[in-house]
Amino acid sequence: MSGTSRHRPARHWPARLWVSLLIFSGVILLDGLDISMIVVALPEIQNDLHMSTATAQWLVGAYILAFGSFLLLGGRVADLFGRRRVLVLAMAAFAVVSLFGALVDDGVPLIVSRFVKGMAAGFAAPAAMSLLTTTFAEGPERNKAFGIFNVFEASGYSCGLLVGGLLAGLDWRAIFVLPIPLSVLLLLAALRFLPPDPPRTERPRLDIGGAVTLLAGMLLLVFSVVSAAEAGWSSWRTVGGIALSGLLLAGFLAIERTVKEPLIRLGIFRNRGLVTANISIALLYGGAMGFQFVLALYLQDLQGWRPWQMALVLLPAGLMVVVIGPKLGALMNRFGVRKVLLAGLVAFLPSYLLLLRVGPEPDLWTVLLPASLLWGVGFALSIATLMVAGTSGVPDEEQGLAAGMLNSSLQVGGAIGLAVVTAAIAPGTELAMLRPGLVIIVAFGVLTLLAQVTPKWN
Repeated sequence: MSGTSRHRPARHWPARLWVSLLIFSGVILLDGLDISMIVVALPEIQNDLHMSTATAQWLVGAYILAFGSFLLLGGRVADLFGRRRVLVLAMAAFAVVSLFGALVDDGVPLIVSRFVKGMAAGFAAPAAMSLLTTTFAEGPERNKAFGIFNVFEASGYSCGLLVGGLLAGLDWRAIFVLPIPLSVLLLLAALRFLPPDPPRTERPRLDIGGAVTLLAGMLLLVFSVVSAAEAGWSSWRTVGGIALSGLLLAGFLAIERTVKEPLIRLGIFRNRGLVTANISIALLYGGAMGFQFVLALYLQDLQGWRPWQMALVLLPAGLMVVVIGPKLGALMNRFGVRKVLLAGLVAFLPSYLLLLRVGPEPDLWTVLLPASLLWGVGFALSIATLMVAGTSGVPDEEQGLAAGMLNSSLQVGGAIGLAVVTAAIAPGTELAMLRPGLVIIVAFGVLTLLAQVTPKWN
């Protein structure tokens, strides 16, 4: 980002542009809501449908598996066939599958519906994000837009914990009903306010071989990582799955080098900002997922707190995102993306170190709430700046791909972080069992910062 663009204020946005941003942000808010609401409702669904604990966990795992696996393909399909078109179809699928989930009385079709809903989200999220990056010019406008987008992203997850807890207490099916009007509203708003996709002079062609190997490799990779805690990191299923996914992804790269119209132009990996942002966001989210998991174990398993009580502990984090998010564009314009990002990454370290001080009794005022506050500052300053860095310098025709890569790295990184932290935690009900997991979370924070300290940004 040049010095002149860094200090140039964003122009005044007309109402239609604000509506467009609300549509893009609403999509990511819906994704966050859907993931977090189901987490707190798992016990009620498990009891009502007579599911085992291992089976019930796939209500979350199936969504993450599909979402993380389809993001890259979804982003490229949006580039090729029209971002508005893909967004509308994905929202329609989201509404239909939500209705199906609210009506079923068996665990297996419910898990299948969660997988299909994750697929829909895997197409919707990169379509929405690439629409944002192609609607708002690189520089102050995009910085401001991403700051607001980030508020909706974080608010969706944090609000989902509270809303999910309240709705699950009434009837868990309400959790599946709520996304229906929201997705329909976003669908209609997209049709009404977003401009049609530009006409193409040539009919787009999908690289079938590349799509199949990419999707198979991503599905196997995410499945192996998500199920590693259950199967064990050294099990043949985990090791073999990761190895086979590596072979499939290597085959995908081989196809992309030779095919006339590749699904992914490999030259995009020469964009240093994009590659570094992907590495950083994977590490950041790995630590963040581990942080939430350990906090949940400490408060809910060891202290006997309810999910909504834990959500209140995380409320300061959500408030920081809401307060900082709308001002983030101005901060990036004034100080530059790199400085704002480094400030955010530094904030994670004292947050994670504070959690090392948890004791037999929860210390709300000097440990938990300050850790939550700092974690929120880090999240508010880091996620959107990484999205800005990762999409800078990427041609418009590949913005969907860049968005899919960033979101895919985030999801896979989160799954890996959660699996590693879970594997490090010793079985039992004593506080000492959490210590190895807490140390690993600190390590994630350090590695995320190191990934950004070395490279030079333009």
